Amino acid sequence: MRDMGGDQIEQAVAGAVAVLRAAAGERDWSVKAGRLDWSCRRTAEHIASDLISYAGQLAGRPTDRYVPFRINCGECESPDDVLDVIEATGTLLAAAVRTTPREARAFHPYPFRSANREGFAAMGITEVLLHTHDIAEGLGIAYEPSARLCEDVLTRIFPHVQPGPDHWRTLLWATGRGELPGRAPVTEWRWNNNLVIPAERLTLQGITPAAAADLQAGGTGGFEWIDGGPCENTRFSAGIVIKAYETGVHRPEWGVFVLVRTEDGRAIGGMGFHGVPDDEGRAEVGYDLEEPARGNGYATEALRALSTWALARDDVKLLCAKIDHANAPSQGVVSRAGYTWVREDGEQYVYELRRS
Repeated sequence: MRDMGGDQIEQAVAGAVAVLRAAAGERDWSVKAGRLDWSCRRTAEHIASDLISYAGQLAGRPTDRYVPFRINCGECESPDDVLDVIEATGTLLAAAVRTTPREARAFHPYPFRSANREGFAAMGITEVLLHTHDIAEGLGIAYEPSARLCEDVLTRIFPHVQPGPDHWRTLLWATGRGELPGRAPVTEWRWNNNLVIPAERLTLQGITPAAAADLQAGGTGGFEWIDGGPCENTRFSAGIVIKAYETGVHRPEWGVFVLVRTEDGRAIGGMGFHGVPDDEGRAEVGYDLEEPARGNGYATEALRALSTWALARDDVKLLCAKIDHANAPSQGVVSRAGYTWVREDGEQYVYELRRS
């Protein structure tokens, strides 16, 4: 799977600075940046502030707040000076991403209060691309970043946005900066870092469309799997995520989670939902564990954590699981997780867990 990391941050910053530096000495940077209320210079300073802020989050790794510092560009005498700061802060974020362990997470408020190194890289790149567009629009110059960079951020922190034929135009539309045929204008937007649900000995890590596409194609999805993984059921489930994403109905918290063992960071299976809750608040769960990890209680532990998270929501009243008659170990998992047998459905037993 193509990484979202330091190389992409440096590519985004280099492309932005090259375009803006050509206009640094001959344009009025006090004019408004596109549709923003900020000036072009203020917007450039904001890019640098975002980059250093994200680097600080990855370096300090706070879990409940931003590291309390801000960059000050007051001594920058010209737009060229501010662009130098953007280059420096971009380099710092790239270094922080490269040196942060894959499993580490730090505070970010939206939507699930944390992000990993890939999320901070994607957010930093998005800030660079979008605000360079704003500045270029204000200065009256042309700017269009790499389509691959736009696809990278869309498939990682915009999983709820249906892909379009042009990645750059889709990103502009998704952030209220442009139009797409057949789609209503966007007036409010947020990006969406992946949800991680903690359990005792593992974490359930929601997969992004980028990871799902790689799993479906035979890759690892960016995870380090135990021997034999991932299994075909996980790859099949990843394909369902991709289909939902491509049709614009994917809701990431109701997708697929990879089970990652805390002690060694190895992926040991998959678990998730067959779709969003229905009108009656009912959602179906499914799971599979890699052969070497079975018999250790991991599936039961993960199912308890996922079920607790789901039933704490206002839109969920009932969870169900359908287990083949012959699959006694899986029947034991749902029973230990608190589910109750309710009926037969063809060659399967149906178990349910209701909100208490």
